[in-house]
Amino acid sequence: AIRPTPDRVRETLFNWLAGAVAGARCLDLFAGSGVLGLEALSRGARHVTFVEHEPSAARAIEACLAQWDRERRCSWRVVAADAQAFLGAAGQPFELVFLDPPFSAGTLAPVTARLEDGGWLAPEARIYVECPAADVPPVPAGWARARSKRAGQVGYHLYLRHTGNAAE
Repeated sequence: AIRPTPDRVRETLFNWLAGAVAGARCLDLFAGSGVLGLEALSRGARHVTFVEHEPSAARAIEACLAQWDRERRCSWRVVAADAQAFLGAAGQPFELVFLDPPFSAGTLAPVTARLEDGGWLAPEARIYVECPAADVPPVPAGWARARSKRAGQVGYHLYLRHTGNAAE
């Protein structure tokens, strides 16, 4: 079942991201309804790749995007695939990644590892993670939690990736 990110959580997230969305390459993994990627496009993202394993949900995202104003200078891609299978291929780095996996699937740890190790993240990428409020997201060592809140049973977190290459 798709569990869309609530409006107030989405508003908080995009306030946290502020100017980081405009011009960014974004990955909406476990896209579901696609609401996070669509919001990113509406706020000036250069590109969004939506990955959703449920074919009917992927088709719904495509239908929504078919109505999109083509005058905007942006692009998108909808992939009907399992997130881990998608990350098994070679990828280009994204500046912004949205991770809102099914809470019971146990996929967060392997997915964050594949993102980190597979060349999917830009050096200073921002990664948004939704998980049960009682859980601590399993993230790679180079990810620093920048913001964190909870709404009911949902915890939501923004991480900044640090590659260790920054001047000291």
